[in-house]
Amino acid sequence: MRRLAFLLRPGWIVLALVVIAFTYLCFMVLAPWQLGKHSRTSRENQQIETSLNTPPVPLTTLLPHQDSSAPEAQWRRVTASGHYLPDVAVLARLRVVESKPAFEVLTPFVVDGGPTVLVDRGYVRPEGGSHVPPIPRPPAETVTITARLRDSQPAVPGKDPFVGEGAEQVYSIDTAQIAALTKVPLAGSYLQLVPDQPGGLGVPGVPQLDAGPFLSYGIQWIAFGILAPIGLGYFAYSEIRARRAERPEPPPPAGEPGEPGEKSPAPKTVEAKLADRYGRRR
Repeated sequence: MRRLAFLLRPGWIVLALVVIAFTYLCFMVLAPWQLGKHSRTSRENQQIETSLNTPPVPLTTLLPHQDSSAPEAQWRRVTASGHYLPDVAVLARLRVVESKPAFEVLTPFVVDGGPTVLVDRGYVRPEGGSHVPPIPRPPAETVTITARLRDSQPAVPGKDPFVGEGAEQVYSIDTAQIAALTKVPLAGSYLQLVPDQPGGLGVPGVPQLDAGPFLSYGIQWIAFGILAPIGLGYFAYSEIRARRAERPEPPPPAGEPGEPGEKSPAPKTVEAKLADRYGRRR
């Protein structure tokens, strides 16, 4: 027990707590975070690949009523007939398309015999760095559009909608937030136009099918979580061995009595042992 008493010293206790906290973060926070991103990316890649190889379907088969959404069918191509609400428009700001800043133009679309959905008509480039450019109005007559189904995005905390340069502006395409802003009921999913559609603007491309490095990052955090306590155990074992080597050897047991006046040799000191090992200086 005396050999292990040094583990109760403040320095070792702090080190042990740091290793425990780091291991917890690796297994419970960092690895799940990266593995979760890998799962979401893989799921989205599969949805994109399916949409590229599947013909469009009527929107009402996936969004039959006003309150419906279809997260399992994201990126699926759909067709819809109806009309835009040209007097209602919202800009999604701080977007990046082809590595350049952009506004995405959002307009409600009333589907014949179906729900009212939010349509991402595409993007426009800001003028003068960040100013809203003139935006063409969508057609007011009945049209048929082809678009990709998209999931509603979560609202950005602390970033509320505002009116700037005569346009309602938001920081994410959150259909619930935009419905409350425009007073127009919207379905849970929204549409992103494909090229050459009525009312379309610049069309963002489909994301590349790349799983990214998230799986390898997740595995690395798991490995770090395993190695950290192993390293602590190794350092503790090394300290025990070093302390055991520094302990003085007990004196040899008394032997047979020698000649009168003969004394037992004194135990060697650490310096004497080192001298015997490496040779005395002459």
